[in-house]
Amino acid sequence: MPTLLDTHAWVWWVSDDRRLSRPARRAIEKALAGDALWLSLISIWEVAKKVEKGRLVLDRPLDDWLDAATDRPGLHQAELTRPILAESCRLPPPFHGDPADQIIVATARDRDATIVTKDQLIQQYAHVRSLW
Repeated sequence: MPTLLDTHAWVWWVSDDRRLSRPARRAIEKALAGDALWLSLISIWEVAKKVEKGRLVLDRPLDDWLDAATDRPGLHQAELTRPILAESCRLPPPFHGDPADQIIVATARDRDATIVTKDQLIQQYAHVRSLW
């Protein structure tokens, strides 16, 4: 089954952060084994924004971190296609207004993927599968 990483799950996974739950870690490993692990390109933008605003500190320069974090066997990058971007603006209500979350949810719906996320707003959204 396709699995899509929310931004924080991606950061925690590549950083081997203990905040990543065991079920999330198992789902990631299973998706990697099945060549079905995805990352929306909006997550790259979101990490860069958090670094810019001082809300995320990385262990190396941003570009070096992004190179290492995206160059992982079995991790695929989901492009920001026109259908995904359009769908992100017309998700079935109710959903909150965070554009990155909207794009991640639209990407999951487009790929019929489960989102690995700790975000309760995404977990509670009835129109997408998630796990934590």
